[in-house]
Amino acid sequence: MSEENMEEVMVLEAHIRRLQAEVAALQDSCKDLGFHLTGEARDAMLYLCGQKQEEEKEKLMSRLEEVLGELEEDLKWQTQMNAISLDRCTRSTLQSSGDEMVHQFCITGHCSALAFQVEFQLSEIKDGQTSKRRVSDLQVVMDASDLQRFSSFLSGVEENRDLLLFFRTLRTFSDRCNDRCRTFRHFQNKYPSVVSLPGGCRSEVMTLNHPELPGCVLSIQWSVQVSRGGEVTPNINLLTKIPLEALQLFPSLAVGGAAEAFQSLLRILGPEGTLEAVIRAISPTQDV
Repeated sequence: MSEENMEEVMVLEAHIRRLQAEVAALQDSCKDLGFHLTGEARDAMLYLCGQKQEEEKEKLMSRLEEVLGELEEDLKWQTQMNAISLDRCTRSTLQSSGDEMVHQFCITGHCSALAFQVEFQLSEIKDGQTSKRRVSDLQVVMDASDLQRFSSFLSGVEENRDLLLFFRTLRTFSDRCNDRCRTFRHFQNKYPSVVSLPGGCRSEVMTLNHPELPGCVLSIQWSVQVSRGGEVTPNINLLTKIPLEALQLFPSLAVGGAAEAFQSLLRILGPEGTLEAVIRAISPTQDV
């Protein structure tokens, strides 16, 4: 055999080995899917693998379209109910042996303005007609600027591998942040000469400035606290910034007790009623 033919044979053998590796990978994938799929989905996989008759194709595809429509409607309903949208979900098989499988999941999505990425391993052990699942190696990454109050909770979620607690608390936390955003935007639109939002409507701070008292600033700090156990609590405080000159001109000005009085109003009127009262108290007459 010539040298040229030898090289050609080597190339063909390498190509055959690559094809064999691809076939083995596809077979593993089929085993993986066969372990989980049931009903119409399993029939579809059998058809694609050549184990279903051609005349069953039309009926099978029609039913799959119906199932897909039902799943899309269910996903839409779940998204509206939970306010959590999933943008992407990937799964890879790390282990497949007998009745035990280990999958690696990566899920990205958002809840209102809060984006998140969740990665975890799911171990599934089949025991007869039932299966047991266990989450491990949970990691949560969130993309937001005001999550320093959320970090302790995320650490607890990762340690306890509690996915349900994460998604439930994320929804509540997002709702409270949205309440703050709507309230800040409402008062900025209603009292534009007094209210400003230096960090935007999604920040924690709203400032109040009287046009005729430059340098005198009241700041509303509205944070949303999250405990390690998932309890979400709004925390609203009034901060004052009064120049020394103003204090000297008005020595009887009751600035020291402003924060305490603000907390008393909160207990009586609630957040919106209290903010309305404070803003109206310092607003120019024509704005009230």
